[in-house]
Amino acid sequence: MKKRTKVDEIVLLKAAQEPAKLARKLHPFYRGKIEVVPKCRIETLNDFSIWYSPGVAAVCADISKNPELVYEYTNKWNTVAIVSDGTRVLGLGDIGSEAGLPVMEGKALLYKYLGGVDAFPICLDTKDEKEIIRTVKILQPSFGGVNLEDISQPKCFSVLDALRKECKIPVWHDDQQGTALVALAGFINALKVVGKKVNKIKIAMIGAGAANICISKLLTLYGANPANIVMVDIKETLHKDRQDLELCKEQWNIASITNASDIRGGAKEAMENADVVIALSAPGPGVIKKEWIKAMAKNPIVFTCANPTPEIWPWEAKDAGAVVVATGRSDFENQVNNSLGFPGVFRGALDVRASSITDAMCITAAIELASCIPDNKIRPNKILPTMDDWEIFPKIAAAIGVKAVKEKIAVKKLSYDKIYSDAKEIIKRSRAITETMMKKGYIGKCEK
Repeated sequence: MKKRTKVDEIVLLKAAQEPAKLARKLHPFYRGKIEVVPKCRIETLNDFSIWYSPGVAAVCADISKNPELVYEYTNKWNTVAIVSDGTRVLGLGDIGSEAGLPVMEGKALLYKYLGGVDAFPICLDTKDEKEIIRTVKILQPSFGGVNLEDISQPKCFSVLDALRKECKIPVWHDDQQGTALVALAGFINALKVVGKKVNKIKIAMIGAGAANICISKLLTLYGANPANIVMVDIKETLHKDRQDLELCKEQWNIASITNASDIRGGAKEAMENADVVIALSAPGPGVIKKEWIKAMAKNPIVFTCANPTPEIWPWEAKDAGAVVVATGRSDFENQVNNSLGFPGVFRGALDVRASSITDAMCITAAIELASCIPDNKIRPNKILPTMDDWEIFPKIAAAIGVKAVKEKIAVKKLSYDKIYSDAKEIIKRSRAITETMMKKGYIGKCEK
């Protein structure tokens, strides 16, 4: 490998900072990233008597008699509410609902372009757990599903648990299930690169937030030995003597079943002789040191997924000996990012009208996502597809939908092929609309 020079590092660092620079220029140019457009034909003004009064009254009467018709007569079947209180936005923390709105709009953009799903940002002016739960519940008539986003812990766990139990529509927390699904998919293929077995490896997890807690759950369900997982929070490793963890049920559960070797200390100690490190902690760089990676087991796997900046720059991790390096950023190789998961997950859940999105469905989707790269095509710098591999999304949709049918939580009993073909057409249409609007100039171009 060619030795990297200081000039090379400056070039890499400048490129890594470019997205933030462009974001500040392009956001005010477009004044938002999504809008509402009609999906029905409007050829004369007389058409409004069909789409609105008086004709719409007949449709309302039908739904009143049979509420299930709402899925056939309205767009409820294809809508998702993106709900946030702005208390844990990216790596920025509690910056408020208004400051979190650009993220939620971006999420809605990805839902539409990648999954054909109409998603709407709903940023709440409350941090109260009970108010969040109540608000989501009373919004149910308008939406086919709910995506919880950027809600701080521990309430993110209790809010999700309550809503999954009490709502008739699927509710998922993307910072938990979405991140975990994609991380598991990357993990599956990374192990193939280094030739290691899931039940034999030691895993260090840096960060004990919603994402890593859910990742540890899916890893265990997939076959990882919890005794060989060591998680670290802002204080130290999670272990059975950490009485302060009793305030958070999820962290306490992790402490009680992991770290069988009773490793004490911080990230440095947790990473020693580890085969894999999965970090979703504080934005870097410098949160993880080169020397800690050098002290890992042979052929280490390093996932540093803090946003907007990974815990260590990927080129530094490779210099330290990491064989597979992944981050959460789309401008680096091996992006472990929710965007590879949630558009397809909700496409499938909505299309079969699933009442929930279970852990088993997430694992099924992760295996499907991992399989989108054939074994003979997997490389250290290619463990996951990218967002422009758009056909992964109907595949994930089909896998999710079939699993929901098998778990008997789907209203529509559709086959894999039917879900896949329908999802593919919906997503193709969504992408074509955007591309047509760009060609026609209705979406203008800002000179960068």
